[in-house]
Amino acid sequence: MAKSANRVLLVNGPNLNLLGEREPEVYGTATLADHVSSATQAATELGLVIDSMQSNSSSELVNAIHAARTTHDAIVINPGAFTHYAWSIHDALAAFNGPVVEVHISNPSTRELWRHESVIAPVASGTIAGFGGYGYVLAIQAVARLLAHK
Repeated sequence: MAKSANRVLLVNGPNLNLLGEREPEVYGTATLADHVSSATQAATELGLVIDSMQSNSSSELVNAIHAARTTHDAIVINPGAFTHYAWSIHDALAAFNGPVVEVHISNPSTRELWRHESVIAPVASGTIAGFGGYGYVLAIQAVARLLAHK
């Protein structure tokens, strides 16, 4: 029997539903749907299956991460503003037994001082930031490599 494809949960946090409209000079004009589509295409080419979700609620993100513990092999997360203070998301990701890649469209380290610290980074396999929407594709590629070497 052939092994089923590895499943990746693509998680997007608060305000990312406004991509394409919100601060295009920072985040570009692509929508969240555009980014999910690019990630899905990259995943398909690598033999991965993507499930995506977005929420402005940290509790919904935590619940999705908890559920992923039994349904997904990896997580790619753009936590948005939750990056800087959502310890509940940190703890949920710490309980996930698989690769976690943090992704940011902009580079938080070049922005306001309060954006420089990530509470997600310590529980992530790695962080991809500052490459615009291409960061989602890079994150999927990173997950594929990490899963292949697991």
